[in-house]
Formats: sequence, structure tokens, C-alpha cells
Amino acid sequence: MSNRALCREASHAGSWYTASGSQLSAQLDGWLSQAQTSKRPARAIIAPHAGYTYCGSCAAHAYKQVDPSVTRRVFILGPSHHVALSRCALSTVDIYRTPLYDLHVDQKVYGELWKTGMFERMSLQTDEDEHSIEMHLPYTAKAMERYNVVFHIACHKDDLTIVPVLVGALSESKEQEFGKVFSKYLADPTNLFVISSDFCHWGQRFRYTYYDESQGEIYRSIENLDKMGMSIIEQLDPVQFSNYLKKYHNTICGRHPIGVLLNAATELQKNGVNMSFSFLNYAQSSQCRSWQDSSVSYAAGALVVH
Repeated sequence: MSNRALCREASHAGSWYTASGSQLSAQLDGWLSQAQTSKRPARAIIAPHAGYTYCGSCAAHAYKQVDPSVTRRVFILGPSHHVALSRCALSTVDIYRTPLYDLHVDQKVYGELWKTGMFERMSLQTDEDEHSIEMHLPYTAKAMERYNVVFHIACHKDDLTIVPVLVGALSESKEQEFGKVFSKYLADPTNLFVISSDFCHWGQRFRYTYYDESQGEIYRSIENLDKMGMSIIEQLDPVQFSNYLKKYHNTICGRHPIGVLLNAATELQKNGVNMSFSFLNYAQSSQCRSWQDSSVSYAAGALVVH
């Protein structure tokens, strides 16, 4: 048996974002420099997973709240776009490659999660086909860099580990169960949760064309719909969020990872932990004005424990 580490390649580099480490680093630095630090240190963030040309600047508002001097481990919860999954799945690899540097999977935490009997394994093919986790890896790598003042260089932390979790189409009760499992990790200040989600996918190609004419142009109706959901997320209320989704069917692709976070937060609040969530940025890929148009919305926010 070989002891060679299994790696997941950066399969979307060169298409969804640049494969050049130096270019990518400069791009991410540029977007981060435009964002304000207001909710630090974040214990959890919600950020989009589209191509960086569409959502890179929006995501920066969430990643700017990450404090590398506090965070040691990053959980990344991404929705499954390609395979039907009714539970959550763990990766089979040891290392996730990025054009910046390699990120190591936390095998100790993986072992603890596996022992619950609630998780399945995703194949390497599923892992590399999926973009919802990968799009957060370069930003995670960048946000976790520490600047060495003596040598004037950015260094990455050798003790940084990641916990990638592919989240299936969970029922409300499953979201609650997984929320309980993750709540003990959310309680630890050295952990950061990255919740991967875009917001409304609007247009005939997404088979979703909800329009409230009282809002004016279509893109205003979309923004109003998204912000209704965002304000419920800010209240950290999983039941109200489920009701909102049942009522409007908003095409928020990371609704299940968000549901898991809300349930984990609720669990901690029951134990007297005081926390707050705030959205810091909202954007749309384009402004829809006619039924022929389409757009995807992006939102970035952070959870802080007081």
C-alpha cells in the first residue's frame, strides 16, 4: 500500500478563475482591498460560488471578515449541483490543490464526522466536477495568509486545515440533525464556517420567473425577493427561512448549507451563546428588464459570536 497523499486537482482553474497563482493572488488582493473590515473575527460567512469575474468582488466582503490570527480550521459547506444526495458527503482525498498553495483536509475531524454514521463519501469524480466547494478554496487560502513584516512576504499557515462537506437536498429534519452535529464545531472560535451559496437564479433558463410588478423593473423585484430571504437569515431563524422558501421557491442554490448553519446557530443560542449575522454586500450578474433576460444574484455576509 502506498502512503502517497490523494489530491483533488483545481479542476475549475483556467475556466472559472485564472490558473496563474500570481495573477489570482493579485486579483484576490485587489477585491479584498476594496472591502471593509466590520464584522471580525467571523465565525461563519456566506459567500457566492460563481466564476470570479461575476462574484469575486462580492465574495471579498465576506472574506475580509476572516481573521487568520484566530482561525485554524475552515469548514466549507457547498451544495451538490451534479449528483443526487439526500445526506452530506465527505471527500476521499487528503489535499485540495489551488493555484496559490495546497490545502490539507482535517482527517481528525473527518474521522469524528464519519463516526456519526450520518455522512457518505463522494467519489473523486464528483468532487472534481463540483464547483461549490472549489470556488472558496483560493479565497480561503488568500484570507488565511499572514503577512510577515520582517521579510515583507505573505506566508500561509502550516497548521491550517479544511473540512470540505458536500451538502445534499436535505429535509428540514435532516438540516436540524446536521445543524446539531456541526454546532459543537461552530462553538469553537478557532473554526470558520464557509457557507457556499448564490442567491436568486432568475430567467427562463433557470425555470424561475417570479415577478412582483409593484417593485418596478424585474431586477428590483429580484432584489426585493432576495433581501426578504437575507433578512430572515440575519434573524438566524431556520423555520422562517424554510417557510420563505416554500412560499416563494426562490432559487437559492445553497439553501441547504444555509439551513444547516441556521440550525447550528439556533442550537448554540439555546445554550446561551450570543451571536449576530449581517449581510455586507449584494450584487446581480446583470439587471433583468425583460422576460428574455436572466441573472444570478450574489450576497456576502458574516456571523459574529459576541
